[in-house]
Parts: sequence; structure tokens; C-alpha cells
Amino acid sequence: MNLQEYRRRARAWLEANAQDTEAEGTPDAGGVATAKAFMARMYDAGYSGISWPGEWGGQGLTQAEERAFAEEAAGFTLPTYVFSIGLGMCGPTLVDLGTPEQKTRHLRPLLRGEEIWCQLFSEPGAGSDVAALQTRATPTEDGWTVTGQKVWTSVAQHASYGLLLTRTDVDAPKHKGLSMFIVDMRAPGVTVRPLRDMTGRAHFNEIFFDDVHIPAENLVGQVNDGWSCAVTTLLHERLSISSGVGMGGRRDNPVAFEALRHTADTADPVVRDQLVELHIRSRALALFNERLSQETKAGVFPGARGSAAKLLLAELTMFQADLATSLAGPGAVAYEEGGGRLAEAVSLAPAMALGGGTNEIMRNIIGDRVLNLPPEPRVDKNVPFKDLKANG
Repeated sequence: MNLQEYRRRARAWLEANAQDTEAEGTPDAGGVATAKAFMARMYDAGYSGISWPGEWGGQGLTQAEERAFAEEAAGFTLPTYVFSIGLGMCGPTLVDLGTPEQKTRHLRPLLRGEEIWCQLFSEPGAGSDVAALQTRATPTEDGWTVTGQKVWTSVAQHASYGLLLTRTDVDAPKHKGLSMFIVDMRAPGVTVRPLRDMTGRAHFNEIFFDDVHIPAENLVGQVNDGWSCAVTTLLHERLSISSGVGMGGRRDNPVAFEALRHTADTADPVVRDQLVELHIRSRALALFNERLSQETKAGVFPGARGSAAKLLLAELTMFQADLATSLAGPGAVAYEEGGGRLAEAVSLAPAMALGGGTNEIMRNIIGDRVLNLPPEPRVDKNVPFKDLKANG
């Protein structure tokens, strides 16, 4: 099938199946059921995991078909938010690092919407400095026992499984004593508590692990090599966020653009300049993401350039929110009942500069690993974790 025919069939399927779906966002139990049913139809039609390896449940097609479907889907709001972490971060990590048994067990159910996944990295004392985490995994006869706390975890309240980063060696420096596991979010000892943010919704959660048993076969990668596994996940996270996968499958904020379309006075030269600037930034980011995606499929590791894409998106999101607010005026916050979607979008915009690594962290990574500037001085580089002042 040529690409034009593939695009035509994708558009027809979307028109038949996506037009009455719920808006993206944090769904309730009923919304999750709707999302799972939609993902099953999407997978069975051949539009989930389009470029994922066929041997692990993907469609085995190329990046060209992936982009074609994404472009056609941009005109629809798909109920895929709860799967964004699994599809954009956890699944790709398992493709890269998982055992054959882990891939066979989890990848097809993930693509078909039978499993929802979350990412368990951040902690109250280890946000931007992920390697400072204190959740510990202690070896047992048949696996590991985990105790600790995670926070700011998206979709954990609906998740079946998660990728968990823990400390397994306190005698090693903080980056050297970490390990990654697949954790069953329904296992005894796992407690999920939603956190309500200023939008009024519970986009995030805190999770407590109280002597949670993890089977030995759930180890991802090697013991005490969790940092390299985490770097792989974070790379996928930043690429998926910048391309839109990590935000529910859409690159643009439809609410903000709706405000721009209905309130912009295009006769005003200043407004025209702002709209041109928005278009240039959006187009530049799209082209950069396409280049990184093509290089990845060709076997060229994007490395720290994924942080550049994520930084560009964070800055674009704030620019877009500021512009939409200035054009909408008081209506951005003083709205009639049921008309607060713009206000919600604007209030969420700063989160893009935090989730997946702050803008400051992204600039440090770019300076150190892309521009080869001198790294920031570190006093903890070769110090055993147990000897660090805050972590004794």
C-alpha cells in the first residue's frame, strides 16, 4: 500500500471512530473504559504501535506511516491520555532493554490498551536530581522487597504496571547504586493517593511502597545499572513530550489555538507578528522532532538533543499561553460556566517547564553534552550514597 492510500484509509478510520470520543484529560473510571475500548479498536485496525517491531506486537511499518497517521489524527481529540506514559516512555524502554519474556508479556497488551503504565522516578527529595532517590529495594530469596515513596506520577491511579527506579546499593555513589524494575501497581503494599492541582483536577499522584514484593524476573537491565536504564527512559520521555505523545497524542494545544482563531485581530500588525512568531516556533520544533525521529529509526542515537526538543516545547507552550491570554483578555479567567478550558490550558502551561525535567536541567544537559561546555562542579560524584549528608 502506498503512503497516499495509507493516509486515506487512516483518515476514513478516524472519521468513523474518533469523532465522538471524549476529550483528552485525566478520565474517571468510565472514561478509562472508553479509552481502553478505543485503543483496542485502534490496535485491531493497525494504528497503534505503527512503527514498533512486529515480533513484539507492533505493526512493523516505517516512520513514514507513523507520521502520516499522526498528521491525520491531529484534527481529532483521541482519548489516549492514560496510555501516553506507556506508549511514549515505558514501552519504548522495554523495547530497548526488556528481556524477551518481558516484551512478550507486556508490549502487545500495552499497545492494545489492556494495560496502563506509569513512570515511578520522582520523589519528595529527588525531583530534578533523580539520582538522589531513597526508595530502596532489598534482595530476598525470590526477588526484592521495596519500601519508599514516589510523587508527581501521572495516571498512577489507573495504572496496571509501572517502571520503578530504586536504590539497591547505598555503598555506591548515588548514580551507581540504582536498579529499575517492573512493578505491579495492584500488588499488596502499593498505595496510590491522587494530588489535586490548581486546575482542580488530579493529574498527578503520590505512591507509597510498604514492603512490596517484586519478582526477580521483573528486573529491567542489570542490578545497579539503573541509571543507564533511567537515561534511556528519560530520553524517550523528552522525545515523546516534545513530539506530543506524552501529552495525549497531540502536538498543539487546541484550546489555545481556538482562542487565537476567534479573538485575534489580524488587522493589527503587532498581532500578525506574534502569530507569525508562533507559527515559526511551532514549525521549527516539528521539523526538529521529525529529524530526531528519522535519525532514531536509522539507528542514530539522539542523546542529549532530546533535551533541546523538550526545552523548545516548554518555551513554545508558555509563549502560546501568554499570547492566547493576551488576545482573550479577561475572558481567559472570567468565563461563564463550562467555558473554562482556556483557563485550564493556561494554568497547565507552566507544568511543561517542570515535567520531564526543568528548563534549567535541560539547559545544563545541553551545555554539558551537546555544546561540550564545562559541567557544573559536583561534590558528591564519588561519595557513597550512605555518606551524603542528606541521605544518611
